[in-house]
Amino acid sequence: QVRLVESGGGEVQAGGSLRLSCVASGYPGTRYCMGWFRQAPGKGREGVAAITWYDMATYADSILGRFTISRDNANNTLYLQMNSLKPEDTAMYYCAADSIDWGLTPQYNYWGQGTQVTVSS
Repeated sequence: QVRLVESGGGEVQAGGSLRLSCVASGYPGTRYCMGWFRQAPGKGREGVAAITWYDMATYADSILGRFTISRDNANNTLYLQMNSLKPEDTAMYYCAADSIDWGLTPQYNYWGQGTQVTVSS
């Protein structure tokens, strides 16, 4: 059974940085795509960044140049380095995984429980 566990969220002031991690377990092999999504209260789930198993990354325009997605296949871990955080980045952040490259669309088969990021002004 595939399990995704996020960590690294917290509260930070505007302009600060956080690094989110997502550890995947139970997935056969390493040829799966992963993504980071976020959902603010009252809003839909938004794709933030995604990465294929061959390390091709895709980013949402709203975070381009501020966030970086990466993965460590040896440790089955996905990362999201978030710099220059803004209050509008406040949301629950989720990681997702699938063998299909869904990019920034929330069609992934497996999801974590989320980690809260709060950016104060």
